[in-house]
Amino acid sequence: METAIKVLGLLPWTDWVAVAVFFTGWAGYVIFAKRRSTERPSLLDTTNRIRREWMLQSTHREVRVVDGVIIQNLSTSPSFFASTTILIIGGLLAVLGTTEKASELVREIPFAARTSVLVFDLKVVLMLGIFVYAFFRFTWSMRQYTFGALLVGAMPERDQLLAMGAEGEALRQSSAERAGRVVAMAAETFNDGLRAYYFAFAAIGWFFSPLIFALATAGVVWILYQREFRSEALAALKA
Repeated sequence: METAIKVLGLLPWTDWVAVAVFFTGWAGYVIFAKRRSTERPSLLDTTNRIRREWMLQSTHREVRVVDGVIIQNLSTSPSFFASTTILIIGGLLAVLGTTEKASELVREIPFAARTSVLVFDLKVVLMLGIFVYAFFRFTWSMRQYTFGALLVGAMPERDQLLAMGAEGEALRQSSAERAGRVVAMAAETFNDGLRAYYFAFAAIGWFFSPLIFALATAGVVWILYQREFRSEALAALKA
C-alpha cells in the first residue's frame, strides 16, 4: 500500500489522468478498429483482401519472379522503420544519460511544463517504451514477409496444378489462402508499428502539459480513424 502511494506521488493527478487517457486511447482504438472492421471494412481489411487475390493470381503464373520482387519491396518499409527506430532508441537512451541538461533545455521552450528531473525521466521512458514496442513490431513484420516469400516459392507450379484437376484447384485455393494470410499478418504487424509512431507524437505533448498530452492523444485517434475508415484511398480501393 505504501509503495503504491509513493508511486502515485511521483506525478500530479493531472499527469496520471493524461497517461490514463493515452493508454486507454491507444488500446481502445485498437479494439474499436478490430470490431468496427467487421461492420465496415477498414483500409487494412480492404488491402488484405487484395493481397489474397494477388496470391491467387500468382498461382496462375508459371514464373513468380514478379511476386518475389513485390514481397521484397513491401519488406523494405518495415526494414527502414526498424533501422530508424534503433536510432531513435539510441537517442532517447543518450537523453536519459544527460537528463539534467535535457530538462533545462526543455524548460527554455515556451509553454513547456516545468517539472523535476525524475518526472522528465518518466516522460523519456514512456517515449522509449513506445519505440521499443515499435521496433519489435517492425522486425516481426520483416520476418513475416520472409515467411510469405517462402510460401510463394513453395507453391506448386501452374502446370502441376492443372494436371491434378479438381484436387489441384483445391490445392491452389489453399496455397493462395495460406500465403495471403501470412502476407496480411505482416501488413497488420507493420500497421501496429506505424500506430506506435503516431502515438509517440502524442506523447511529445506531455513535455508541454498534461492537457496537451490528452488532446494530442485524442487527435491521433481521430486521424487514425479518418485514414483507416473514411479516407479517399479506401474509397478508391473499394471502387
